[in-house]
Amino acid sequence: MNLHARFPDLSDLRRRAKQRMPHFVWEFLDSGTGAERTKARNRHALEQILMQPSILHGEHTTDTRCELLGQSFPIPVGIAPIGMSGLIWPNAEFRLAEAAKRLGLPYTLSTVASQTPKAVSPYLGEHGWFQMYPPRDPDIRSKMLTQARNAGFSTLVLTVDVPVASRRERQVRSGLTAPPRMTPRLLAQIIMRPQWAIGMARYGMPRMRLIDEYADNLTGLSSTAHAGYLLRTSPNWDYLHWLRDHWKGALIVKGVMRATDAARLEKAGADAIWISNHAGRQFDGAQATIEALPTIRAVTNLPILVDSGFETGLDILRGLALGANFVMMGSAFHCALAALGSAGPDHLVDILKRDMDANMGQIGARDLSNLSSHLLPKATP
Repeated sequence: MNLHARFPDLSDLRRRAKQRMPHFVWEFLDSGTGAERTKARNRHALEQILMQPSILHGEHTTDTRCELLGQSFPIPVGIAPIGMSGLIWPNAEFRLAEAAKRLGLPYTLSTVASQTPKAVSPYLGEHGWFQMYPPRDPDIRSKMLTQARNAGFSTLVLTVDVPVASRRERQVRSGLTAPPRMTPRLLAQIIMRPQWAIGMARYGMPRMRLIDEYADNLTGLSSTAHAGYLLRTSPNWDYLHWLRDHWKGALIVKGVMRATDAARLEKAGADAIWISNHAGRQFDGAQATIEALPTIRAVTNLPILVDSGFETGLDILRGLALGANFVMMGSAFHCALAALGSAGPDHLVDILKRDMDANMGQIGARDLSNLSSHLLPKATP
């Protein structure tokens, strides 16, 4: 089957993924919070970034390779974390970790994934990242770091933009709880999606295995206020300093939207900054990440990662042109997996690479080193 004939774009993968998973699972993956204005703003702001076509460059070849934190990657894209990833598609953590290894890309495992770092370890490549929702208890904190390190995760990602649970009204309306509680309404949706259902029957309904030992008696919580919230804290600068002292690998801070915070993070010893508004899932009054990017780039020399709203190779070029070093995508990779199984992540990367190549040819860029010179000046936020 020619995948590019049937699924030439991420939108095609999203459409097929939605058809293959129960409605409550799609709502979990796709929903923002509030009226979803921030989610829409992420896309709208990206589409306002224009670049100038350029001509007469002769035969054109492109090089999309890049470096981040001392490592080389074939394309400036990584797999961002999503909690309860295994709910979206059976064994998603294993499959995405394998895909990242095969593709030479970073794979980020969430604290509240449905698999532990140890379980994912056999599938992990050399670019394993562990995303930490900061535990309140120092002993739990130390144990998580040790588990991640022993499992082969080389980079720690501290997420700082989830101080409280968001409302995510679409998830609430769907009836989803954490762990999932099978009501007649949800069972009816599952019956309509046999491939998802067969996978879940084979492997069991997912749960947050890493925190199970601390939350054995917690059931029936809202999907936006799961057990992880009862274990975590809202970190402060002292918390960050403690992590910097106790984690010997690269440390990335995720959820940065202010330039003043970015400048302080550099002094605190962070190795990279991850600009994120959680794809509009936490706060519906935030600016788009692409709008925050230039002001943050202006105050720091640290590598910058960015997410939220990125869907195409052109979007990736836009982000790099405005100062990012790397783009992270979570929902896109999960949609690709749900749409095409193990072939999905590879196909998505192929889509993104082809789109980058085509658009780099249009603007006359042979590599990623000077993309800012191709921006239309009035398009810069």
